[in-house]
Amino acid sequence: MDKPIYRYLADKKWRQYDRMIIMQRITQMNVVPDVLPAIDPTLNVDISFGPRDVQPGEYVDSRVSEVPAHLNIQPYNKGERYVSIAIVNPDVPNVEADGFDYRCHFLASNVKISPTQTSVSLAKLNDDQVILPWLPAYTQKGLAYSRMSVFVLEQKDGQILDAKALSQRYEHDDFILRSFVDRHVLKPVGVNLFRSRHDEGTAGVMQRAGIPGGDVEFKRKKIEPLPYKKLPGSRYR
Repeated sequence: MDKPIYRYLADKKWRQYDRMIIMQRITQMNVVPDVLPAIDPTLNVDISFGPRDVQPGEYVDSRVSEVPAHLNIQPYNKGERYVSIAIVNPDVPNVEADGFDYRCHFLASNVKISPTQTSVSLAKLNDDQVILPWLPAYTQKGLAYSRMSVFVLEQKDGQILDAKALSQRYEHDDFILRSFVDRHVLKPVGVNLFRSRHDEGTAGVMQRAGIPGGDVEFKRKKIEPLPYKKLPGSRYR
């Protein structure tokens, strides 16, 4: 990948299949525009947990995603660049508003990548890179599933973000990726996703992470049928 011809061929092969699959998944599952209004991916993002590779949109057991993911981020144009990585769940229930909020499960900046430097272990990033540490993916009982969207955001040339200062500004809950991108002038260049649903390990994962609500079950509101009204008999004469 240090030679232009091989980068060109790899990019062509990626665009003919893998990129189309990613775009299909994020469109079908409304990751775009729910999380970001639009994205034109120019690099490939693969997700894995340990030895297990995750296909776009695949369900991942809560006990598997309890540990930070490993990403393989493959650019196809030459040179090194710094990127930020955000993992956002747009399916956090808001009971009061009868809707959904956003939660950031991981946020880091100043991650250096290149065509030959593609491996990024989220568990091994430095303190001056991690803004919000890994929060296990979980979905409480009664909810359908959560879309764990992974975005790679390219920083401007020479731009280094102050992760320590940003960690004081941002929190896991109520995180709006649009605002983060606009404020720091970032360019979305890569995307992928996996899904989380409630399983037998969810309560234990939440307990070990110190997350309350492991015993909460969401139930759909029961819709009462409209009362039957007998039509006047004159109509049938």
